[in-house]
Amino acid sequence: MNNLFSPINLSGLELPNRIFMPPLTRSRGPNDAATEQVALYYTQRATAGLIVSEGSPISQEGQGYFYNPGIFTPEQIAGWRLVTDSVHSVGGHMFVQLWHVGRISHTSIQANGGAPVSSTDKAADNAMAFGRDDNGNIGFVPSSKPRALETEEIARVVGDFVQAARNAMEAGFDGVELHAANGYLFDQFLNPFINDRTDRYSAKTVEGRLRFTLEVVDAVGAEIGMNRIGIRLTPYGVIGSVPMFDDTEETFVALGKALGDRGIAYFHVMDQTGFFNTPEGQKPTSDAIKELLIKWRSVAPNTAIFLDGGMTKAKAEELILNGVIDMAGFGQAYIANPDLVARFRNNWPLNPADRATYYTGGAKGYIDYSPYRVPAPAHA
Repeated sequence: MNNLFSPINLSGLELPNRIFMPPLTRSRGPNDAATEQVALYYTQRATAGLIVSEGSPISQEGQGYFYNPGIFTPEQIAGWRLVTDSVHSVGGHMFVQLWHVGRISHTSIQANGGAPVSSTDKAADNAMAFGRDDNGNIGFVPSSKPRALETEEIARVVGDFVQAARNAMEAGFDGVELHAANGYLFDQFLNPFINDRTDRYSAKTVEGRLRFTLEVVDAVGAEIGMNRIGIRLTPYGVIGSVPMFDDTEETFVALGKALGDRGIAYFHVMDQTGFFNTPEGQKPTSDAIKELLIKWRSVAPNTAIFLDGGMTKAKAEELILNGVIDMAGFGQAYIANPDLVARFRNNWPLNPADRATYYTGGAKGYIDYSPYRVPAPAHA
């Protein structure tokens, strides 16, 4: 029987346990590149079976937040190489999350103050980017109105993903995760209430709404191998101004089968079914996610399933024992507990995370969380 501490072979990559560190935006790249401090942060957490990096923009166009290490310039590739060399030196494994935010960006981030691009020209109401306000101050700002990509432009965006995957291999990553969640560019094609296109990417059919995602997977797989690709998805998610739609399960089962047939390494789901901002009357239960994962098992039996979002050790153990998932992710717990694997293995208490320091820059709340220290035995 498998548990959290059982090893797993992930498409040829031997991982020591089934605990993964999910992507966590921390805004610690002052020049949009990873630094020695970023390398230390990830290395402190390298006992995870797998680390998935914070979202790494594939291009300036794909960027929605300042201070996030990208993967499209030589300096950024070199910065990530610092990280992977350090993580690998202590036996860790790491994928980079490739990120294009689509419409969840701001003109202050885009080249020459241009509009962000998307499947649509509809703004992402209530979605925030991390850019400059009218006074030049950096912070959270409302996303700017996008422009819809022309049909012939989409191949260029696909090419940007391919180049980013090539850069990831140069930077020493073990693989790439496509960020197809949280209302970013992939979701903007997948969701029929966002995607209002009339071309071959139209969301009026399941085939049309899947087309962009599958084109990126096919192109990246041809470059680095399908076994080096994971994908993050948020079925029933509402982050990033994503409306819920009726045939969610049909769409994601079809996507799962198509990706399983291609032989990608894993599906990574962030369970948002309990999120506070889901509209009343539309909130599915976590059983909806569980049912989808079980269906993926039947249509993509050789693809690993990762789950995070509201995860506890007990829940993870149950889902792994019952074969529903293969690996469990713990986001906020990893912010504050670099030695999370040891804490879980020994049932040691967890440090609380300091939310006020999540995006502030600097060492505080980033690399200064202490590992657990076993109390000295009391003297008689």
